[in-house]
Amino acid sequence: MQVPVGFWAMLAVTFLVSTLTQFFAPAEQSAIPLIVERNQLLSANSLYTFTMMLAVIVGFAAGDPLLALANLVLAKVPALASVSGELLVGGSYAIAGILLLSLKTGESSRPQVTDIHQVWSDVKDGLAFINAHRRVRGALIQLVILFSIFAALAVLVVRMAEILPISTSQFGFLLAAGGVGMVAGITLLNRIVHQVSYRKLSLYGSLGMGAALLGLAFTTHRLWPSLTLLALIGVCAALVGVPMQTTMQEQTPEQLRGKVFGLQNNVVNIALSLPLALAGVAETFFGLRWVMLGLASLIVTGGVLTWYISGTASLQEDCSHPSSEPTSRDL
Repeated sequence: MQVPVGFWAMLAVTFLVSTLTQFFAPAEQSAIPLIVERNQLLSANSLYTFTMMLAVIVGFAAGDPLLALANLVLAKVPALASVSGELLVGGSYAIAGILLLSLKTGESSRPQVTDIHQVWSDVKDGLAFINAHRRVRGALIQLVILFSIFAALAVLVVRMAEILPISTSQFGFLLAAGGVGMVAGITLLNRIVHQVSYRKLSLYGSLGMGAALLGLAFTTHRLWPSLTLLALIGVCAALVGVPMQTTMQEQTPEQLRGKVFGLQNNVVNIALSLPLALAGVAETFFGLRWVMLGLASLIVTGGVLTWYISGTASLQEDCSHPSSEPTSRDL
């Protein structure tokens, strides 16, 4: 069986986009602490996550109409009609790039010559910092688990769409339910963040996600309960992801942010590949229910582990500085 040329082209484009993302994503996370005050970091990360998820939700809903509109507009231009979708997506990237030109971070421009030895040195510096700072390590573990859960769900919702009374092509509505829940979770987070520490928010969010996944394991054949539980997963994911990303930004010195967030991006991408590859296989062998139960166990274990690591980090700091009082973020 001959593989179509378009398939190889798609693989090449995906590879290039992923490669370029390795430059963009760490810079994106490093830039947020440079353009907002420290006490506004959580609000900034909430807004960032809110707009990202809103774009995902709108993208699922408006993707087909926008592509149809692009086909209609370019139908009279034979040379462009066949690539209208590519022009729409590429043009969106171009607009985003133009908007970024107006961003001022206050960084000093220092040209550097970087070789392969410098790259490995940066990786080792990032690893050393994460190993020496328990809160950052705990936050990274929690974020890796969180993204892995969502990667697995992105595969499993296709199977859920087959079981539920909807078309498999409409699995995006199941993902959108999680996005709506995440937007609601961000709204809730901004209301309670001054009363609850990041450490507790992460624990409560992890336990909530575990409970929702547990319920989802037994309701995958019913549409509205499944949508409700997916939305609850989104709510709880916001309570985990935003505080943990903010913790990494707060605890990482400016000169190390590029190294640490670059390492974070690589670790997350590597971790994402495993559930994307194994979720479907595991569902085939063990069934959807057992895979959901496994994901519930994973997120609860990660939440408790992060809560413990952050607690021991706070105790160490209190012992090192007996005169200092623990802050609300630590308790």
